[in-house]
Amino acid sequence: MFDLSPEHREIQATARALAAAVEPFADEADEYVEVHPKVRELLAESGLARHVVPAAYGGASETLDPLTLAVVREALMYSSAHLDSMFGMQGVGSYSLAVGGSDELKAQWLPKVAAVEAIAGLALTEPDVGSDLRAVTTTMVADGDELVVNGRKSFITNGGAADFYCTLVREGEGWSMVLVPGNAPGLSIERGADLIAPHILGELTFTDVRVPAGNRLGVPGKAFSLMLQTLAVFRVTVAASGVGLAQAALDEAKAHALAREQFGRPLIELGAVAQKLAQSWTDVEAARAFVYRAAALAKDDPLGHLDYSSMAKVHATEAAAAVVDRSVQTMGRFGLVRGSKIERLYRNARPLRVYEGATEVLLDSLARRLAKGAR
Repeated sequence: MFDLSPEHREIQATARALAAAVEPFADEADEYVEVHPKVRELLAESGLARHVVPAAYGGASETLDPLTLAVVREALMYSSAHLDSMFGMQGVGSYSLAVGGSDELKAQWLPKVAAVEAIAGLALTEPDVGSDLRAVTTTMVADGDELVVNGRKSFITNGGAADFYCTLVREGEGWSMVLVPGNAPGLSIERGADLIAPHILGELTFTDVRVPAGNRLGVPGKAFSLMLQTLAVFRVTVAASGVGLAQAALDEAKAHALAREQFGRPLIELGAVAQKLAQSWTDVEAARAFVYRAAALAKDDPLGHLDYSSMAKVHATEAAAAVVDRSVQTMGRFGLVRGSKIERLYRNARPLRVYEGATEVLLDSLARRLAKGAR
């Protein structure tokens, strides 16, 4: 078993306390398609969002620690997908700012991110562009001391709720990133599609949106380095969310199997049921160990260990899907009740295998790396 440090254990305890505080209204929060005010208040009070921002701007440490983020997201997802997403997106949405923004821009926004006074967003995908981000069509051109953005972004997490969006654009023959405030003139936002797992989602349209040239993030035409760094730090934290959800599903199924009697004995004493629970326990522990190791490797060299983060994401999210499915089966008709916790977990598990790199896309990338001699 991967042994967490005392510091990580302390952070884990804080995250579990926050998750427990949200648990009584997690059903309500997970149905929200806008920011749940009480979840936001409790997240801010916990101070956990400080772990996604560098210390110079109100954060908890000089360098973001993927293992810390993984431990937090595992604990939060155990109770609420809305809570997990709110915490995770504060980091995902602001990381390219933290790495590529000017000192002035970072000072303007990052302390607010750490305090959850500003909600962060990352605008990548488009109506016709999902995983193939090199195909984005949203454009940016320099015009004097301003940058002008035109185009559309689709399925954007925190769309309509975020105070700013770190936005991927085409600039000439390259790809650039720019910070666009949520209230920028020319930016219009519509509510996104209703998902099987409710989510803050928006469709963004940029019509001659002008921002100061100082809002540029990173080097002109070289934004993919920022993209890769974001993935290298945060992809493994999605895997941790999978572990938290799988643990919650296993606990639900185990409690049911212990309490319910069939054929004169507890359900857990029926061999087929017991084996499903044992297999799920095995899957959860294996996924947790893999995720913690991959997250620890990512701290010192995120890009150099992106393969491990991708493998952990595939393994943990696919395991979560299997565990929650077995849990529904274990609970029989009670697992099929609309509005039950297990039904919410079942729905929340499905998106994990799609965002931050769909399973098929990651496996294809890993296969190419393997063919080139990676090991």
